[in-house]
Amino acid sequence: MKRLIVAGLLCVAPLPAVAEPGGRLLATGGATTIEGNAGGGLVPWAVMAGYGTRDEWGGDAFASRVDTGDYRLDTAGVSLAWANRVELSFARQRLDIGELAGRAALPDSSLNQDVFGAKLKLFGDLVYDRLPQVSLGLQHKRQRNFLIPSLIGAERDADSEAYLAASRLMLGQAFGYNLLLNGTLRYSRANETGLLGFGGDRHDHHRLLKEGSAVVLLNPHWAVGVEYREKPDNLSFAGESDWQDVFIGYFPDKRIALVAAWADLGEIATLDGQSGLYLSAQFSY
Repeated sequence: MKRLIVAGLLCVAPLPAVAEPGGRLLATGGATTIEGNAGGGLVPWAVMAGYGTRDEWGGDAFASRVDTGDYRLDTAGVSLAWANRVELSFARQRLDIGELAGRAALPDSSLNQDVFGAKLKLFGDLVYDRLPQVSLGLQHKRQRNFLIPSLIGAERDADSEAYLAASRLMLGQAFGYNLLLNGTLRYSRANETGLLGFGGDRHDHHRLLKEGSAVVLLNPHWAVGVEYREKPDNLSFAGESDWQDVFIGYFPDKRIALVAAWADLGEIATLDGQSGLYLSAQFSY
């Protein structure tokens, strides 16, 4: 995995980025996470959805799929941003657990969740300020069929969490490429992002969890990067692994973003070695 990441980051020649006059750089709106907010696939960034600048609206509509063979996570949602400062988002998730349900004779073959999000830019700027852009985000998550999570020890079917993200685009700093770095601290007790409920028989308190992204913009339309997301371990029923991925994004214009990734999700609900292809399509406005 490490060799694949390094090769992906270094395999092409440097090319300059371009910006439309008065607008944001192409690809700096990011993609959309599996929870509906602007960022990578797994980790939220400090940026706002869409490409709206001061006194403008922006936003995204997206759909994504992660398929590991044993599980399949489908997500769709929308986001709306105002003045490149405030973002509101909604995402609906469906985790197909057919393989596990068959083995364990579970009463449901899927787990479902709604995620409501809000993000506020606190200070700084992704490119044009001496300080990185820093944003505070809140998410309220509601697990919609709680029978299975309750049986394995989850304490509640809904909860709220917060995150603080800092993002910076450094022009020409990665062997001549533009480099975007992001760090996020999340305050959460969600089991598998909330699809298995919140809190558990081992731990039932919020924890600070570390997340990060590194993205190289190869040219105005292509980007490659890596993500890491720390996870809690609240349930004695099964371990919960940290997540990571390596991805490539294609941004033909400011309307469309396509992302493909190889995601390593580790153990999920007793099934180990969960890794597979992540695909996402996003329409920005």
